[in-house]
Amino acid sequence: MTTAVIKLTASDIEIATRAAENFTRIYYTAYDSDNRLNDLPQFYRESSSLVWNGKPFQGATGVRELLEKMPVTKHEIQSLDCHPIPGTSPPSLLVSVSGSVVHGQGPSGNPTHRTPRNPEGYPRVFSQTFMLVPDPTAPATKPGELAKYYVSADAIRFVG
Repeated sequence: MTTAVIKLTASDIEIATRAAENFTRIYYTAYDSDNRLNDLPQFYRESSSLVWNGKPFQGATGVRELLEKMPVTKHEIQSLDCHPIPGTSPPSLLVSVSGSVVHGQGPSGNPTHRTPRNPEGYPRVFSQTFMLVPDPTAPATKPGELAKYYVSADAIRFVG
């Protein structure tokens, strides 16, 4: 049995990188917005899975449940890496993001008894990995236009 080799072109890589950068900018802007309870779940489908520091959540409903219990956030992205997964056109994307996040109002806006290990008030380093899948319900894209994706799988972990 032979397996067909699917080669990614430089154009595939460039388009995937643009899509990942665009997704990341829009995603974290929505995450940090006042309207995140409505906006962020739209990146997910009910079949999507999220693991937040080892705790599983299912679908857009699970994302909303997590956000309802979370204080306001402010993310600062420090690095982004994207790997297109051949096999579909456009390809699925494995996106790795790292940075820092502050939960709550920051050190000056939270009670003085907070500690740096407490998730509220102090910057915490995080790593988040997304599997983005082309959205079959999105309108068709034109050549060179970025595909529309949704989050199929998402895993976030605080580092340190």
